[in-house]
Amino acid sequence: MSTSNIPLLEEAPHYYEIYVQAPLNEPLTYMSSVALEKGTLVQVPLGRRKSLGIVSNVVKNKPNYVCKSILNIIENHSSLPPTYLDWLLWVSSYYSYPLGMLINSVIPPLKKNERSRASKKALVVPQIEIQTPYDLNQEQQGCFNEIRKSKDFKVHLIYGVTGSGKTEVYLALLEEVLKAGKSAVVLVPEISLTPQLIKRFSARFGDNIAALHSQLTERERTNQWWQMVDGKKGILIGARSAIFCPLKNLGMIVVDEEHEPSYKQEEKLRYHGRDAAIMMAKKFNCPIVLGSATPSLESWKNVLEQKYQLHVMKKRVENRSLPTIEIIDLRQERKLEKKNQLISRAAIPEWMSDRLFQAIVETLDQKKQVALFLNRRGLSQTVVCKACGHTKKCPNCDIHLTLHSQTHLICHYCDYHENFSHQCPECREKELEALGIGTELIENDLRRLFPEARLARADRDEIQNREQMEDLIFRMENSEIDILIGTQMIAKGLDFPNLNLVGLLLADVGFNVPDFRATERSFQIITQMSGRSGRHIKEGESPGIVIIQTLNPKHDSITYSQNNDYEGFSAKELEQRKDLNYPPYGRLINLKIIGAKQDHVHQASRILAQRGRSLLEKFNIYNDIEILGPVVAPISKLRGQYRYQVLLKGMQAKALHQFHLQLLGDLKWTPSGVRIQVDVDPYQMM
Repeated sequence: MSTSNIPLLEEAPHYYEIYVQAPLNEPLTYMSSVALEKGTLVQVPLGRRKSLGIVSNVVKNKPNYVCKSILNIIENHSSLPPTYLDWLLWVSSYYSYPLGMLINSVIPPLKKNERSRASKKALVVPQIEIQTPYDLNQEQQGCFNEIRKSKDFKVHLIYGVTGSGKTEVYLALLEEVLKAGKSAVVLVPEISLTPQLIKRFSARFGDNIAALHSQLTERERTNQWWQMVDGKKGILIGARSAIFCPLKNLGMIVVDEEHEPSYKQEEKLRYHGRDAAIMMAKKFNCPIVLGSATPSLESWKNVLEQKYQLHVMKKRVENRSLPTIEIIDLRQERKLEKKNQLISRAAIPEWMSDRLFQAIVETLDQKKQVALFLNRRGLSQTVVCKACGHTKKCPNCDIHLTLHSQTHLICHYCDYHENFSHQCPECREKELEALGIGTELIENDLRRLFPEARLARADRDEIQNREQMEDLIFRMENSEIDILIGTQMIAKGLDFPNLNLVGLLLADVGFNVPDFRATERSFQIITQMSGRSGRHIKEGESPGIVIIQTLNPKHDSITYSQNNDYEGFSAKELEQRKDLNYPPYGRLINLKIIGAKQDHVHQASRILAQRGRSLLEKFNIYNDIEILGPVVAPISKLRGQYRYQVLLKGMQAKALHQFHLQLLGDLKWTPSGVRIQVDVDPYQMM
């Protein structure tokens, strides 16, 4: 990163507040011989080292203490736009994260012309002959006409069934933004969606799009970044972190699949990409469009309170039919197996119902594609000793190890590995066996049942980079795969023309997670995965098929998704949340107490809760705040660190924020080796 030395002081110095790249919540004051703008990136002395910093404010009066001088101005970066800096200050304040620690998020990793080791396959935005605009149907045109009226800040929610053509509305709106000479950001929840989206956008806008996500090389990311910042391209497509690209002339933000929990970052800065994007649109005074077939309850409540403008699309494009959803009660299935001795199921694995087997056979005979979804990966969830009940756990984390390839056990949190042996380390009997099902086991069973079928697996073990995901999508689009087995990465927005059968193998997996959002997430994943089926069935043809296998057929997430009744589901779920003051009615801050010594962590969590209850007794302004805990975290040990939680719950975000800052204080009261992580609006309570 090139810098420019600041000349020696020859005139009255200027003083500036600067957020440095260190875990400090307040800016430090430095002096300079030259005038600087707010948002300028500089290099400053910090202790015995040098640090990057952001100029946040001009100090009008000379401090009554000695200030160090700014060393350099970062030459290859112009000042951060004032509106962008205001937004960045909000992000830092709201999510309780030092602004200086965000510097690496607001600059590209390399200089404009610096080289780095390239990936095997460089990022290529496909060059496709530009298509004429798609003729919007009546519902699409209605959404477009209403949203285009907004020139200033307004939040629009497009609630459209899967396959209703929300992307075409985005494209039409973005074309208007480009015509006005402005730029736009399109956020998607995961990189798995970007290949298809980039292809569709480049077909409309040619080379006027850039992409930013975690699978780019440093050189690719730097190039894409500068093409947007310099105004060479007008539309930025990316995962949540793309929102940190400092654009100057922002005209619209689109957040696709706005309900997805992957918009919430769980490490370091624990921000929510959708919520941060809404605040950015407010700061830039431009419209923002949220889209989903299963909107988050936070967004839906804002619609009901008329804070967001609702746009509804109830039909699939070209009047294509929604899929037929069949529920298979696995309890009854197993009872019938025992009673009916005439039918032998010896060849059919336990995880597959007779109906699903029959549907796969029929679909393959029709030269159509099948997708089977399982909300877990690996060969099995865990191994257990049938003699003594011992289960294999990770020595670093309080979770079970997962069996892979019948040969090794893996921890999916810290990557701990060990070879698998049938001998139990506790009782020494050779009785360790796999429990549960996983994507590898399903793949092996399918190869045995359908030896002629072309199979592919899509989970975090098989798909580890952008090239593998792009290859998988290409093969699905070109019907080179007959059966796709996958986890959540295949449930989000992908569109495969020949996919006609979707099977959810065990819908119950997410029902009993210790999280108040568990039912909402289950409903969303079932509805979204169901929406992958029969998206290109023509009017009058038999619709696609969805088969949901479950042990709880009366669960709300299943009964409402079978009837495609989002509004009924949301009404019931919101009523339950309101009774408990959970979001979107109440607000939460989760304080995670973490350290290598369990007694120190336990002690710190007790002190924290005691400090909090003393504050509640002392200050009436906190009278609606509850303190829940301390409790051991559901995953009590992770990567060698013990974990406790204290949950703060209140009705007013401002009071809750003030309370947690006062509660933590300067943290000098914490025992040695203990740190506290602040998670505002938590999505992951594990």
